[in-house]
Amino acid sequence: MIPFRQFFARVVVPLEFTHARKNKGGILYSFCNQFCHSVYSPKLPYWFLNPKANNSDPNSISDDEFVLPDKLVPLNPKKNNDITWDDGSTIDFHAEINEIAQILSSNVGSPESVLLSLRRCDIKVSDGLVNKVLCRFSNDWMCAFGFFMWARAGMQPGYNLSPESYNTMVDILGKFKQFDLMWGLIGEMAKIGGLVSLETMKKAMRRLARAGWWIETINAFKEFERFGVKRDALAMNALLDILSKERSVRRAHEVFVEMKGQIPPDGATFNCLIHGWCKARKLDRAYETLKEMRELGFAPCVITYTSLLEAYCLDKNFAMVISILEEMQKEGCAPNVITYTIIVHSLGKAKQTKEAMRIYQKMKTEGIVPDTSCYNSLIYTFGRAGKLSDAYNLFNEMNEKKIAPDTRTYNTLISITCDHGEIANALKLLAKMSEENLCKPETRTYFPILKFCCKMGWVKIILFLLGHMFRRDISIDLGTYTLLINRLCRNGYLAQSCMFFEEMVLKGLVPKEDTYNRLIESLERREMDEAKKKVEELMTNAQNMRGFGNLASNMTKS
Repeated sequence: MIPFRQFFARVVVPLEFTHARKNKGGILYSFCNQFCHSVYSPKLPYWFLNPKANNSDPNSISDDEFVLPDKLVPLNPKKNNDITWDDGSTIDFHAEINEIAQILSSNVGSPESVLLSLRRCDIKVSDGLVNKVLCRFSNDWMCAFGFFMWARAGMQPGYNLSPESYNTMVDILGKFKQFDLMWGLIGEMAKIGGLVSLETMKKAMRRLARAGWWIETINAFKEFERFGVKRDALAMNALLDILSKERSVRRAHEVFVEMKGQIPPDGATFNCLIHGWCKARKLDRAYETLKEMRELGFAPCVITYTSLLEAYCLDKNFAMVISILEEMQKEGCAPNVITYTIIVHSLGKAKQTKEAMRIYQKMKTEGIVPDTSCYNSLIYTFGRAGKLSDAYNLFNEMNEKKIAPDTRTYNTLISITCDHGEIANALKLLAKMSEENLCKPETRTYFPILKFCCKMGWVKIILFLLGHMFRRDISIDLGTYTLLINRLCRNGYLAQSCMFFEEMVLKGLVPKEDTYNRLIESLERREMDEAKKKVEELMTNAQNMRGFGNLASNMTKS
């Protein structure tokens, strides 16, 4: 089957694409060559082609008033990029990682094909290198597993993969429901000895639960000792927490009833269950569990009360929130910064800005110092209320008070900035984040910017940002592909939608039905029959791959 990029290149080669290919000194040439080879939108704004122009407003008719932040432009690493690890070794990561990434990206098909291609590679393997590559390809299980098999194959005498690398690979396989391979890997870790830990089993159980495999999740816990992991209160609490957070608190309670005679519960056990019942909006069951907790001699703590308080926040029952705060004070259980942050955030979502600020002032009066998460909620509150300048003032206040912003701080600011149509400032925030290197961007960081670019039809900038993500080891996930395909399809960029659709299938991701249907309907309206046929074939292949994974997993379990 001809790849979409070749198919559409055969149909049309836009003038600006030809120009970008000829302009070998430009950003777009190097970027396009490495990542996309795609058809581009004719709506590329002038400010991107001329970043040194004096521009500021991307929504203007002429598109002449915006400067692409200079710090975002260079995709190549700085010359001095040596990183020293704990063992004292120094590795120039970028050249080696990019060489491996190029091999992986050009050999998608199966982990075995990736493994065969890498056998010609003479790069020295290290823990840092392995973890970086697995991070970059965390949403491409075939490439990740092929690379992992190569790294563990013993090509270099004396090197063994770290427990962290094994756990990361377990998590990636579980994320894509490759449970047969996941259990095979855990079995191998057990044979080697000393590699399977509670953290390993938590990753496996969380992925099983997220897939809705509740019985298998519980059975995994029962098999702990076979893998050399102790079944104690800490392990049981991990299972209860996972089941509760993955919408199965009823099963968590059943496990508790079954196991409490074998494994004595502690206060954390009851907190897991109370949090689960609150999350499921079953407050009557939460209070029943609280009663049992007290009867067994465990006093409710700030975590217990905060779970109850959060449930009322979700229901916007702020009268009960205040009531619980008063009860906490009577019981001598003082609220902490997390308690107040939840209230402030919930009031912000309800657009009760004044009340949120009142709670914030109450917190400070009680001597509780706001932390990064608290500031994040305040920034969100002002942004949701349309007070962007106040949100930025809070951001500046964090710097003045030496409170370090985290990834969520930037995510929140970038999101509300894009909501106000200020894409220039959103990109500057991304540049600042990359420049200061205080916290690493994640997929959610780019999401609102990509969404805005899809709306405006700035396909080249989308590709630029995807490259920016790739160079920072941020793997494009199902949600990002879904956004790109849906939004571009809605705005008439079907060629690009098809290419992203193909790319996600080749990575082993299964498109959502509504995404597939929307693309098929759009292709039908345009009478693009050949492209429609290719999309149908891709969807069939994706579903067959998922079916094969589930079949293999069922065979393994039986």
